[in-house]
Amino acid sequence: MRPLSFQAVRSLAAGLAAAALTGGALAAPAAAAPVHAPGPVTEQGGSGQGARLHTNTELARELKRIEHASHGRVRVRSIGTSNQGRPIWYATLGTGPTRLMYVTQQHGNEPLGTESALLALRSLGLGDDRESRALRSKITLGIVVRANPDGHHHGWRYNYDPGADPEYGEPGKGYDINRYHDPAVAPDDNPATEAAVIQRQYAAFRPSIMVDYHMQGRYAFPPPDGREITTSILWPTNDDVSAGALRAAKQVGVRVHDAFTGAGAVVSQYPGGSYEGIARNAYGLRGSASLLVELSALPQERENFQIRSAAISMVDLARAAASGALAGIDPARADAIPPRGPSLPGGSAAAARGAAPAHDAAD
Repeated sequence: MRPLSFQAVRSLAAGLAAAALTGGALAAPAAAAPVHAPGPVTEQGGSGQGARLHTNTELARELKRIEHASHGRVRVRSIGTSNQGRPIWYATLGTGPTRLMYVTQQHGNEPLGTESALLALRSLGLGDDRESRALRSKITLGIVVRANPDGHHHGWRYNYDPGADPEYGEPGKGYDINRYHDPAVAPDDNPATEAAVIQRQYAAFRPSIMVDYHMQGRYAFPPPDGREITTSILWPTNDDVSAGALRAAKQVGVRVHDAFTGAGAVVSQYPGGSYEGIARNAYGLRGSASLLVELSALPQERENFQIRSAAISMVDLARAAASGALAGIDPARADAIPPRGPSLPGGSAAAARGAAPAHDAAD
């Protein structure tokens, strides 16, 4: 399948901008100041480093505004609560048989995917034209919007659990949610509260496509290419994932790659591990076409680009799933996506603004 044309990307980007301006406050409208990955975010209004993201309170209000503006086409509810009692929001649209599930911000200090999800919900859910109605009749999309509200509030990677003594996480602080999706561990036995919420919702929803949005530090391809990488992606790498699920995941990966590159992004393969507890592997083991997306922690002035390019990928994947276009993609194209290059000088400083540390190569 060919990458999106310039005209198609421009049309989609224009639609996202129009959606962002419909119905009120959104973190990434064209006229807004850039959003940045925060330090600790308070309910009183952000981290004090320029333009800020939605706080948890603001996110709840914005999701309800989208639901209202959509006249019920977007449906919003809480599917559980964090350890500190904050709701974990789940937004759905469409009534079709093909089911997609997106998850944003499992790591609390990796926030840009959440802002992208708001744009995507507006783009896919507010239109009442024939094309929009047809798309929603073919797919059902569910988005866990900010899976880790406690981590977002505190400005750290983990959930909030002072009693934690985790294999993955930090004692006395919390669990790394994206290590606790092992299909062999029942939700009731899962020590990471928010991961158990995602497990239950996945089992109830049974999506054929599962995409998990994260952030990483700053990287570039080695010379002579030298371009800075804006996005990295990866499909399941656990050896027990079925051939069919792996093939479908790579087809999704190629489509997502093409959407990002069509929007001007520079995309690499992410060097992730094979551990079965990582969502990318766990939901591949359960049979879904599972994909990881990592947005690089670019300088503040480029973060609106990151938000919009990810929103374009979300919308385009939904359209491809609705049209049946994914089945025609050669999965071998995924293997040709170049591996992520070395971290850039100062990349650890970018990581301190919100993304995973530059040395972290395990989602």
